[in-house]
Amino acid sequence: MTHDPQLARLGLFDARVPRYTSYPTAPHFGGTVDAAQFTRWVEAIPEGSAISLYLHVPFCRRLCWFCACRTQGTQSDGPVLAYVRTLMAEIAMLRQHLPRGVTLSRLHWGGGTPTLLPAPEMARLAAAVMEAVPLGEGAEFSVEIDPNEIDAARLDALVAAGMTRASIGVQDFDPLIQKTIGRAQGYELTRQVAEMIRDRGVRSLNADILYGLPHQTTARISDSVQKLLTLTPDRVALYGYAHVPWMSRRQQMIPSDAMPTPEERLALFETAAELFRWDGYVDVGIDHFARPEDGMAQALAAGRLRRNFQGYTDDTAPVLIGLGASSISRFPQGFAQNVSGTSDYTKAVRDGVFPTHRGHVFAGEDQMRARMIEAVMCDFHISRAEILRDFPVAPERLESLLQAAVTRFGDMVVLDAQGLTIPPRGRALTRMVARVFDAYDHSKAQHSAAV
Repeated sequence: MTHDPQLARLGLFDARVPRYTSYPTAPHFGGTVDAAQFTRWVEAIPEGSAISLYLHVPFCRRLCWFCACRTQGTQSDGPVLAYVRTLMAEIAMLRQHLPRGVTLSRLHWGGGTPTLLPAPEMARLAAAVMEAVPLGEGAEFSVEIDPNEIDAARLDALVAAGMTRASIGVQDFDPLIQKTIGRAQGYELTRQVAEMIRDRGVRSLNADILYGLPHQTTARISDSVQKLLTLTPDRVALYGYAHVPWMSRRQQMIPSDAMPTPEERLALFETAAELFRWDGYVDVGIDHFARPEDGMAQALAAGRLRRNFQGYTDDTAPVLIGLGASSISRFPQGFAQNVSGTSDYTKAVRDGVFPTHRGHVFAGEDQMRARMIEAVMCDFHISRAEILRDFPVAPERLESLLQAAVTRFGDMVVLDAQGLTIPPRGRALTRMVARVFDAYDHSKAQHSAAV
């Protein structure tokens, strides 16, 4: 497999850049947003509107070494049950401040491992959510499912609560790689769980798989992708593993000398991507693939694809409220993040205060630049007409911003009367192109590799 040498000259294999699931990115959040500000933003939601809700469960039975998420291990249900009680109290607080008639367009449970909750707790938690803010017409309820931590009773509880989409973490099926990253999960188990989900009428199945793992080769990732394809997921996230042992202590268990080079990472991605395409999947953004009939592929075709903290989404709700420790909320006015530690989170909620501890209030060109970055990440195109229509920017100012990308990347981008486009040849550089429109200083941030 050959790569365009210009990718190396432009610094693709050395760069570390944000994943741009928000703008500004989380490292630039500060203490200007507190519980009072969060409350005002919630109360400013228009009556009768649709919002999204994310619930974070930061517990796992085992801590996978590759994971850099904010999670904690527990072998007993005690800490989990206590946390759920706090989460339900936070939901009750939210209910008190939500305007009338607000409904959910999307509900997502993530973690951690939300499926380690006992079935009765799942039912109680879902009921608390629906009582506070019910699912609207056509709403989706998705849950991240660990095949190692699920059974018939828990699946039945989720389906009874209204789950419409399940997301299974796969990472890789190769036994050596699983052992190296501390994630034992056999193909047969994963297949059985996928069948259990389908048998219960859940209409959509997502899967996550990683490239760039230790000991991963094109042959090994091909085998894992082909196994995954037998599960017929409706959409797949092909994420690049971010090896950041200086930030995530558990990743120090993974031998750095077993990691593929940046050039090999790109080959791994392209190998997997080609297999998805051969099986009829549509490329969605930089790292997702979907069946043509899936809502995400349809959103892409209609120009409605968006990006949030869970990655790509077809949800266009202007408000996303995150509940639970470390969760992030997005409002038209800015971002708000809950305190990360479960003890501090619990104390705040017990005191009757929203656990917001930092965030960002949009100012200046924030919202315009956010939309430009999102458009690049979703559509590989920034429309001049859209930006000039939706934001108070002078044409010459917009031209200077777009021209900066041409100056940096040359013919890897195309600038014309319609706007800026990244052609297929340059799409490996997408996050670097997005960085051109980012006005914040990232010199001290430790982001993941660009490829």
